[in-house]
Amino acid sequence: MLVFSVISKAQSDEESVKAVINTMFAAMKAGDGNTLMQCFADSAILQGVAVKNGNVTIENESVKDFAKTISQLPKDAADERITFDLIKIDCNLAIAWTPYQFYYKGQFSHCGVDSYQLVKINGSWKIQYLIDTRRKEGCK
Repeated sequence: MLVFSVISKAQSDEESVKAVINTMFAAMKAGDGNTLMQCFADSAILQGVAVKNGNVTIENESVKDFAKTISQLPKDAADERITFDLIKIDCNLAIAWTPYQFYYKGQFSHCGVDSYQLVKINGSWKIQYLIDTRRKEGCK
């Protein structure tokens, strides 16, 4: 019974991690900045790995600015399609690795990988850190 209980809790936490990430993408697609904000911890960090003029750079964006941008988009404009490749959980810390393809207004834009750090705060998973890659080549 104890083993089943531990497995069941792990599956429940994994589904909860997936749910907050899926909620974030549903909010993006709906142009709903308020719901998007609720997916993140108050001190969350957003970063993107970019290559400019052959040099790797790290771009920073605040969650507030990201949510504002999403709120200004028409419904269905931002459509990021992910697959859950890896989720690991230890107590109140989780990581998720999700390859994605991004479509803007129905047209393919780019692909890459999202890497998340999530923290369970007051019983709810929140995204604390999100960094991604963005490329146009090597997309499936």
